[in-house]
Amino acid sequence: MKFLSIITLLVIPFLSFANSSLPNNRHIAIVGSAQLEAKPDIAVIYLKVESLKAESVDAKLDVDERVNNFLDGLAKFNVNEENVSASSISTEPHYSYSKDDKEELDGYTAHRNLKVTLNDIQNINSFVNFALDVKINEIRNIELRSSKAETLQKEVIALAVKNAKENGNSYAQAFDAKLGKIYSINSAENQSYDRYGANDYIEKIVVTGSRLGKPAQPGKYLQENIVFSASINVVFDLEVK
Repeated sequence: MKFLSIITLLVIPFLSFANSSLPNNRHIAIVGSAQLEAKPDIAVIYLKVESLKAESVDAKLDVDERVNNFLDGLAKFNVNEENVSASSISTEPHYSYSKDDKEELDGYTAHRNLKVTLNDIQNINSFVNFALDVKINEIRNIELRSSKAETLQKEVIALAVKNAKENGNSYAQAFDAKLGKIYSINSAENQSYDRYGANDYIEKIVVTGSRLGKPAQPGKYLQENIVFSASINVVFDLEVK
């Protein structure tokens, strides 16, 4: 029994080493990382239109009319069809409960979801005002993005690779060695995020009644920076003098 236990202990470390991604010869494992910041220049705005009517067809017609008015006014914001997504309309019965807890049919609700990409972020406030003027019920979310996202992500990966090489050379020289050929590459993480916590500063706007009173000051939308980051794990051979 003791003999079998010894064999087991010897085999497990051997298998672990055999399955590892590290070479048998001298090597160095390095992590390279980098970040790039960019100011958002486009906005993706999510909207919702809904209507409650006694008849399903009337609710549908009301939503269709408001959506058409909305789409007809997008040209002044330089928004074309490629920058608009409008879901198909759906209708459903709407119920409420009486004092006796009896379910009663109030009518029918029709609704559509819309998504619009603004290529000029300076138009957010005027666009929101326009949407509300044509009776869009809800501004569900506003995402601030960069039109150069793909290019910036490639740049930050290249910077992470450069950082890995620099770190590898620095450590190798410190131990009187020389960085050899690359043995393995593993991309650990590539992502983008907003510096000031997503879009917490963009308010959700819901219209529940008529808008009365004097015009208010234009809303302020904080343009948080978008951070593109990359991290890469690499293993180099080491050449010892």
